[in-house]
Amino acid sequence: MPKIAMVAALEREVRGLIKNCTRAPREYGGRKFMFFEQEEMVIVCGGIGLEAARRAAEAVIALYHPALVLSVGFAGALHAGLQVGDVFSPAVVLDARDGSRFEVDGGKGLLVTFMAVAGSKQKAHLAEAYNAQAVDMEAAAVAAAARVHGIQFAATKVVSDGLDFDMPETARFIGPQGEFRTASFAFFVALRPWLWGRVAILARNSNQAARILAGHLKAYPQHPSDVIEAKIT
Repeated sequence: MPKIAMVAALEREVRGLIKNCTRAPREYGGRKFMFFEQEEMVIVCGGIGLEAARRAAEAVIALYHPALVLSVGFAGALHAGLQVGDVFSPAVVLDARDGSRFEVDGGKGLLVTFMAVAGSKQKAHLAEAYNAQAVDMEAAAVAAAARVHGIQFAATKVVSDGLDFDMPETARFIGPQGEFRTASFAFFVALRPWLWGRVAILARNSNQAARILAGHLKAYPQHPSDVIEAKIT
């Protein structure tokens, strides 16, 4: 059985990892999941948000019994020193809903899990409120599932949007299961030319971030605690 289980939100975040994996559709808790298996690693993309991440984490733990559960994927920078493509492995993951904290051996800095997509103003508020370096929407749920089952947890995120980048409106295109409605979003953007520039930048940054994350995670067992220390001091 795989020793490392990685939980991402969307396949595009980890496409460089899953392209050579074996696809294994399995069901858990009345829901269908696609697992990507390769030697000692399994990846599941559970969808956007805390609830989707919790379901995916519970499924991969129950079906694969990993020794380590790793929350991976994109994050927004809350620190000016973190730029698009920087890999961030936090020492603490904090749930913004209730202040729950999850400590991670070997990491550095704080990742806050927020309930919604954070624009530039929200990022500034989160940075001030929590003294955090990055924000995501899933890691705290994965950490909570690992804690319940007594399994080691870690998080490795890559910055896909900088501190001052104002995200285009995406919340309305996240479905109830955490899926992103790409076609609907594309149609929405097509009718609003003033969004084209920002969406093009986001797409370019996301592609860059995904490539870097894949390269980092392919060697994860050799350097599970790598962080960019100079950028977050």
